[in-house]
Amino acid sequence: MAKPELYDGRMEWLEASTENCPVQRTLDVIGEKWTLLILRDAVNGVRRFDDFRRHIGLSEAVLSDRLRKLTAAGILRTVPYQEPGSRSRNEYRLTRKGWDLWPVLMALTQWGEAYALGPEGPLLDVRHTDCDAPVRVVVECSADHATLTPREVTARLGTGARLRA
Repeated sequence: MAKPELYDGRMEWLEASTENCPVQRTLDVIGEKWTLLILRDAVNGVRRFDDFRRHIGLSEAVLSDRLRKLTAAGILRTVPYQEPGSRSRNEYRLTRKGWDLWPVLMALTQWGEAYALGPEGPLLDVRHTDCDAPVRVVVECSADHATLTPREVTARLGTGARLRA
């Protein structure tokens, strides 16, 4: 089997292999419902196994598996704690890598509030501490240009693009 050629500027999106796609690789780590709910709770201060289980409502086996995967991926880290008279246990705390998923969770929240909100209204009202304005996620240019729409963006295949096998 021949090794695929590097992207040379002529390759079309449908000709590109998606094995190196960052969306696909991210979903391999966090793309499961329970994992995202664990991350949601961790961002909101939940740290202990029993609290995750009780709040999210999933089985011990599934929770153990997801926490193990998030820890192995470096998204959560364990910190031992011990209640008086009890055995030592671990809390699960977000790492820098975990906190870097906060905008993803905020974007999901923003989309959900626009298109999947129940009649009761939003569960959380997230606001900027300094000015009390609602928080929103936007896509912007790294050269400090205004918020961008999809029509204002050009996507080109990057250096990691390869031809489909």
